[in-house]
Amino acid sequence: MGTIKMNLATSVFALSCMLSGCGDTPSQASEKQTDNNNSNAHVATKVLYNADVYTVNGQQPWAQAVALQDNKIVFVGSNDDVQDFIGATTSVLNLEGKMVLPGFHDVHMHPLESASTATQFSIPSDATTNDYIDAIYSASVQNPDATWLIGYGHEIATLLAMRDSPLSVINEAVKDRPVIIMEQTSHSMWVNSKALELAGITSQSKDPIGGVIGRDEEGYLDGILYDNAGNQVMELAMQSLPDAQQQDYLGLIEYTMPELNKAGITSISDARTYWQRGHIETWQRVADEDKLSLRVNLGLWAYPQMNDEKQIAKLKSLYQSDQNSLLKVNQVKFYMDGILVNTTAAMHEPYAINWLDLYGNKGLNYFSQARIEKYLTALENQGFDFNIHAIGDRGISEALNAIGNASMGKSRHRITHLEVIDPDDYKRFAQLNVIADAQVAGEFTNPAHWPEVAEFVGIERAQDLVPIKSLVTAGARLTLSSDWNVSTFDPLVGLMHAVTRAPQAITLEQAIAAYTINSAYAMRQDDLVGSIEVGKHADLVVLDKNLFNIKPDEITSVKVMMTLLDGEQVYKR
Repeated sequence: MGTIKMNLATSVFALSCMLSGCGDTPSQASEKQTDNNNSNAHVATKVLYNADVYTVNGQQPWAQAVALQDNKIVFVGSNDDVQDFIGATTSVLNLEGKMVLPGFHDVHMHPLESASTATQFSIPSDATTNDYIDAIYSASVQNPDATWLIGYGHEIATLLAMRDSPLSVINEAVKDRPVIIMEQTSHSMWVNSKALELAGITSQSKDPIGGVIGRDEEGYLDGILYDNAGNQVMELAMQSLPDAQQQDYLGLIEYTMPELNKAGITSISDARTYWQRGHIETWQRVADEDKLSLRVNLGLWAYPQMNDEKQIAKLKSLYQSDQNSLLKVNQVKFYMDGILVNTTAAMHEPYAINWLDLYGNKGLNYFSQARIEKYLTALENQGFDFNIHAIGDRGISEALNAIGNASMGKSRHRITHLEVIDPDDYKRFAQLNVIADAQVAGEFTNPAHWPEVAEFVGIERAQDLVPIKSLVTAGARLTLSSDWNVSTFDPLVGLMHAVTRAPQAITLEQAIAAYTINSAYAMRQDDLVGSIEVGKHADLVVLDKNLFNIKPDEITSVKVMMTLLDGEQVYKR
């Protein structure tokens, strides 16, 4: 693959004819070239040809060539016909049979949290008590000036299996400074006594809305804060860091955006923009410095503990949707519930085990159906779309109920995660025009892992987790995303899992649509990108192999060769 800048008309068409079999002689080609040079509006700035172009456009699914004029697509068609768009200044790329797709979207990820160096250390998902003590103590020594020690990495099951109280273990590592460690799903935090003290949490404290303060059998604090109880303490820790915004910024420009472009991703939604932590200012700085290499929609975090009227007013003031900007603040992120393995996901029927003894053992709500309806009524006319986290069947039903009751029907709300769904709700996604956003890139979502959830919800409810085929069959508009860093953001991994997870596998066409045109719809940019059509912006990805010509389990071996945003190369292998 290479870029060829042509100065002579005969050399342009001699090369084109050699590859595509056109019949023009050099003199005929020269005459055509002269005509092209007389019409600059017809000459492309860049041509990609000799390719397998999968357009995601049902009217013209396949093509051989694409011509770009600056940031716009001006031609999609054959190798022969694209010659009319080649001029003396056209950059011509012979892709030698490689595949071209619309740029991938990821409409649910956590780019600031996942790559920020504000998180000072990581610990293993599973380790011995002594190993954890050593790792946390070592982090303390390596960060002597940190007001809070902030870590990441363990699994909740590891802490609950400890012989000693998790609180006593973390206290043995560090006593004099607050420590908070985020669990891999982000739905619980491991904290020491100093952190609890600074947060004002005692054994007499009541559980906050959407959260649980962990206690042992005798009622003493055990150092685990579930869901919003942990979120509030993490907020306190992050706001104490003087350079958190700078660390977030560096994580974005030095790692996150280059790696996303390397994976063929050209558009993302930040699914949890903590506006009280300066996340909007960080994104705006990147945009103002003209360093964005992605189209970005920010999903403003809705704080469960905040007064509704004050929060609604603040969210309204933060809205921005300049169509000429790559950065938009036009979504709100709500949590309906927690997660299955904490027994905090909202369920219609009780869990198979009684772990936290929550509300009839049916999980919890960050936001109730009535509150979601209140926010819909207040914010939908502003232009906001809602991204609603719902994992349990009750949480999903209540989110659908809220949209059905309060939405005016013009917005593009989506419910994300969708692990356990009442089959009666499948058809409601299409009926209410609610986008079904799912994550299948993580190994833990594959059918082989479904039995692991059976101990929490029983065998029957553990079947068909994340039922993407059932949703598509019922007419739902499906998007596939990563929830990075819970799962890899590599779309090829997501595509491979989506088409191999029988009995809930979908077709490759459906999976690609979920990562492109459907996600572009969710970001309100399907008129701009998401498919390869004349008039749309040139957000493209080039793969070294045609996905339709290989076995499904070979998809992850495919390499991204090039990524274009608005016709400009943001990655080249």
